[in-house]
Amino acid sequence: MITVTEKAASELARLLVSKDAPKGSGLRLGVERGGCAGLAYTMRIATAEEGDEIIQLRGTQFIVAHDSFDFLEGCTVDFADELSDRGFKIFNPNASRSCGCGTSFEPSEEGKKPSYDPALDGTNCK
Repeated sequence: MITVTEKAASELARLLVSKDAPKGSGLRLGVERGGCAGLAYTMRIATAEEGDEIIQLRGTQFIVAHDSFDFLEGCTVDFADELSDRGFKIFNPNASRSCGCGTSFEPSEEGKKPSYDPALDGTNCK
């Protein structure tokens, strides 16, 4: 199960109106190879695809890509609105470590300690 905060749902509702998104659109969350920690989060306004999971909250849809669900299971989606950081955030209990900018992560493997590579400590995030 993925949790979405009220703040994230409110911000998504505002974003969908400001982008004049088509009916049925939501924030589609996924994971792909890349980023400075191995896997990177993806987020885009889109409609659901076959097999995706849909989380509805306060009239909004958060869509979890079917091929990313295992990486995102148990996550919380929130929205930060701070002086130096604004946007949707994913808090992932499945990550053994995250990069400094928080946009990529290394998934934990049961019984295995993640390797540390100083080149992936977040200082090289783009």
